[in-house]
Amino acid sequence: MISKKFFSHETAIVSNDSKIGENTKIWHFSHIREGAEIGKNVSIGQNVYIDEGVKIGDNCKIQNNVSLYKGVTVEDSVFIGPSVTFTNDLYPTVEGWSDEKIVNTLIKKSASIGANSTIICGITIGSSSLIGAGSVVTKDIPNNVLAFGNPASIIKTDYKKNTE
Repeated sequence: MISKKFFSHETAIVSNDSKIGENTKIWHFSHIREGAEIGKNVSIGQNVYIDEGVKIGDNCKIQNNVSLYKGVTVEDSVFIGPSVTFTNDLYPTVEGWSDEKIVNTLIKKSASIGANSTIICGITIGSSSLIGAGSVVTKDIPNNVLAFGNPASIIKTDYKKNTE
């Protein structure tokens, strides 16, 4: 059931069968599907699509034009830049789609994903890692690394984000 302690713009579509945490903000033209779970203090930008069953932790920021499809889990304090796309089917076709084709993806705590990146399903992005803008992530990214490119590769290990 939807908590009444979050903000949703009048143009957003938020399913009554989703769970939205306190102090979460959902902006213009976003769509939150049934069964989605969104934590506390989350900012969801304009034109964001969150599919059924997607789980998003607390204190996340999801920028404009992001699509999170069924099978995606986002842990706490994750940043997802503008126009990032997540996939959930490794071999998409026009006909014959079913939930059995869904391949899960995990974005771990405090990871950041740069604008216009594509996350191919079935991978894990490790905690406190940074994915550079425009990257195509096709394999697991370990904790605390900087990775970018197409396909994304590790550029720096023991990466520490500038939090000052």
